[in-house]
Amino acid sequence: MKNEIKLTLLSAALAVFALPVVAQSTNTPAQAPANGQVTGKTIQERKENQQDRIGQGVASGQLTAGETTNLEKKEHAINQEERDMRKLDNGKLTAVDKATLTQQQNQVSKQIYAGKHNGAVQNTSPKSEVGKRAENQQDRIAQGVKSGQVTAGEAAHLERNEARINQQVRAERKANGGKLTQQERQQVNREQNRESRQIYRAKHNNKHQ
Repeated sequence: MKNEIKLTLLSAALAVFALPVVAQSTNTPAQAPANGQVTGKTIQERKENQQDRIGQGVASGQLTAGETTNLEKKEHAINQEERDMRKLDNGKLTAVDKATLTQQQNQVSKQIYAGKHNGAVQNTSPKSEVGKRAENQQDRIAQGVKSGQVTAGEAAHLERNEARINQQVRAERKANGGKLTQQERQQVNREQNRESRQIYRAKHNNKHQ
């Protein structure tokens, strides 16, 4: 009888200790920790996770250049705010700082999800030379974002250029019955060459996310 009672108590104790593990296993990377224990490490992991999600969205075409510009501007602003917070507290983040950053990251996380599911897409199977060049440059940016070689600020700048070139191509095609003239193709190619060099510099300037 005593052995049965001990077995019952032991089972109950194990069940209690198992609860936090279950709660933690259901936590998704895009959300704050379920137990509310936000640390400097979890803040950094969250930034990396969101950059990975943005990079994946760029590579898959779910995020357009314009959407990516907006998201990376916000990521850059959060990163700058974190640096300012750490300067004020000898390199550390206070509990209030962590709560503020987590709230901001939650908002960007929702915007990443919305951007990837709103039906606006970047063409990932272009037929024209201009379109293929644009797709190649988006892939290079996406790889740089995911690897950390391209920071949020650099990505925002590069994607702003991509969005501008895309808008220019759309406007010129619309004015010419869906086609680009030879002069327009040459102009776009020069702009894409400049963009290509900027992507290369961003990925090799030793600045990391």
